[in-house]
Amino acid sequence: MTRDVDTRDENREIVCIGASWGGLDALRVLLAGIPASFPMPICIVQHRGDENDVELLIEFLSKVTELSVEEPEDKQPLRPGSVYVAPAGYHLMVNSGYTALSVEDRVRYSRPSIDVLFESAASSHGRHVTAIVLTGANDDGARGAQAVHRAGGTVLVQDPDTSERSEMPRATIATGVADMVLPLEQLADELVRRSAEART
Repeated sequence: MTRDVDTRDENREIVCIGASWGGLDALRVLLAGIPASFPMPICIVQHRGDENDVELLIEFLSKVTELSVEEPEDKQPLRPGSVYVAPAGYHLMVNSGYTALSVEDRVRYSRPSIDVLFESAASSHGRHVTAIVLTGANDDGARGAQAVHRAGGTVLVQDPDTSERSEMPRATIATGVADMVLPLEQLADELVRRSAEART
């Protein structure tokens, strides 16, 4: 699959992560490996059934990482080294360094949707996006990963063999746009390596 020519001049690197079934444990392992000095904002969509558990999710993730973890508001500036978890019942998007929230229709039966986050990041941040697809039992994220690829960004996928549910990473791998497929335990190291390269 060919990539579109990216003529934009965004200078803000961003990481976007999508997870579904088994995502809590995967996010725990991934975020625990990222140091407090990490220079990029991280946006997360985690599918969940209970729309009232966002505070518990924030509390859980805050205990496993040195990064700041929060539920973003609409039009909130993205800060380096902060983690933004999509609120339950809202699509999370990014637009030129800011968050945006939407209650538009569900995508792939989900709101928040991984595809929506990835596509917005590809549109606004182009080649500066690193998208990560983690464990899950559907194909959300595959279409968004293709948008990131076309914009010149990077797509990392959790090795299906290390996923609690392999359907979501396999769906993204099947599109042919994955730059790297890595065991869960190696994803944080790869992010840190890429962040160091971006600063040189």
